[in-house]
This record gives sequence, C-alpha cells and structure tokens, in this order.
Amino acid sequence: MQELSVRHLLGIKEITPQDIQLIFETADNFKDVLNRPIKKVPSLRDITIANVFFENSTRTRLSFELAEKRLSADVINFSSSGSSVKKGETLLDTVNNILAMKVDMIVMRHSSPGAPHFLSKHIPANIVNAGDGTHEHPTQALLDSFSIRERLGEVAGKKVVIIGDILHSRVALSNIFALQKQGAEVMVCGPMTLLPKYIQQLGVKVETNVRKALEWCDVANVLRIQLERQQMKYFPSLREYTLYYGIDKKLLDSLNKEIVLMHPGPINRGVELSSDAADSHHSIILNQVENGVAIRMAVLFLLAQKG
Repeated sequence: MQELSVRHLLGIKEITPQDIQLIFETADNFKDVLNRPIKKVPSLRDITIANVFFENSTRTRLSFELAEKRLSADVINFSSSGSSVKKGETLLDTVNNILAMKVDMIVMRHSSPGAPHFLSKHIPANIVNAGDGTHEHPTQALLDSFSIRERLGEVAGKKVVIIGDILHSRVALSNIFALQKQGAEVMVCGPMTLLPKYIQQLGVKVETNVRKALEWCDVANVLRIQLERQQMKYFPSLREYTLYYGIDKKLLDSLNKEIVLMHPGPINRGVELSSDAADSHHSIILNQVENGVAIRMAVLFLLAQKG
C-alpha cells in the first residue's frame, strides 16, 4: 500500500503532488462509503483523536468530527473558550494534558501561524492543521481541488482565480500551493489593499478587475471579507466592495462561457456573492461541504498508517 511522505499534515507546502494524488484516491473510496446505507467503517477503531480548537469553527470542526466518527475513532472535543487556557495555561501544557489521556492524533486550529509546526516538534502524536492564523488551511485546499477534479475531470491545466480578501486568508495560501502542485494556473483578484505585497513571488497572476478575472478563469473560488481579522479599514464600505467585487448571476450569465463557482464558507450573502449566484448551476459549494468529510477521512486514515 502507498504511504504519505509525512507524519503530520501541517500545510500543503510540506506535501508532494504524489501525496495529494494518494489522498484523492483514498477519498474516492471513502466517498463511496458515505453514499452507502451504513456510512461507517472500522478503519480507526482503536485510535483516539482530539479536536483541539483555540479558535471558533463550525463547519471545519463538524466535518472533522463526522469524518472521525465515520472511521469509528474515539473522539475528544476541546475548545479553549471553556478551558484552562483562559487561566493562563500554555499551549504545550494544554496539549500534554490531552496526550496524558492517551490520544493518538490531534486536529488543531490556532490563531498563531506555525502553532501546529511547533507542536509537531514536541509531541509524539500525529497532527492535522485545521487552520493556523492567516497561514494555512490544508484540508480546505485539498477538498477544493478534489471538488474541481470531480467537476472538471482534472486540476492540471485549469485556470483558477481566487477572489477577495487574500491578505487575511489561510485558505488562499493553501489553495495556491495545492493548485500549483497539480499543474493549474492561479490568479488572485481583489482590491490592492487586500492583496499581500509579495504575492507575485508565489508565481500567481494578479488582477484587480473582477470581470477580467472571470473572463480568464475556468474556476472562481470566492473568499469572504474577514472583518474579524482586519485591524484597520481596507476599503470604504461593504457596499462599495460589493459594487466592485461582488458576483451575481447577471455577471455570470454575461460571460461568454461557463465557469465553476466555489466558496469555502461561510458565505456573506449579498457581499461577495449574491444568493442567485451562490445557488446557481455554476456553484459547487454544497459539493465542497460533502467532499470535506471524504477528504478528512482520507487524511486521518493515511496519517494513522504512519503511527
């Protein structure tokens, strides 16, 4: 059986194109399982997984929890809001206390970039990064690519534009790495104030006109404006942002081709996407949610083999 080249999933940067392929092939099998009447397999029956979330999350945490339960793992949920972290306990102490309960794997979200990398050097459990600050969100990028492959047959050679708040997004960085490793062309689009200064050094195209970006691409992955991470005003108002960068069905229908529309969620309806665009035939947003469980099952299963 093929194996991953890594013990942890810390970021897309650390994995190979072969790893991505293996995760996708494994996810294909798990997707079949999820469509059966009995949606459970005993693959991780003796494994205990802790979901350690120092930052709020609904979809990612639920998706991981469902993936773990579908694999028959034992699951512990930890959220920092009601924990000793509030009393000043350090990250390492918190995790070591969880490990003392004989946990094999940790799925972790943290507001500090690099937190999972730090832990991977100090503890024996496998670690899956469920988002670290504005750095990476590897399973989101994997499920996004997997959804493109499902809709268009392959990722190689496709033109993908990521639109919106690139500066504060961990999804954007992971997606850029994942798409490039699979041979796709990547463009970022948004107001200059929301594009990182050195973004072109990652080998991506840059566009500030949303219509031009949509005319260029096969796939548009639209990100939300992350007001909770913005320390200052990057544009005059949400209304003005929507005027210049919002996507509605009228704009999609006016293009001279079909494009695929994606969003990692949660959608700010009426800001970056109108409801008629989000719910249109262009959209694979609900497929992304469904594929998230299969991809996370694949990642957990393959990492468990590395012990």
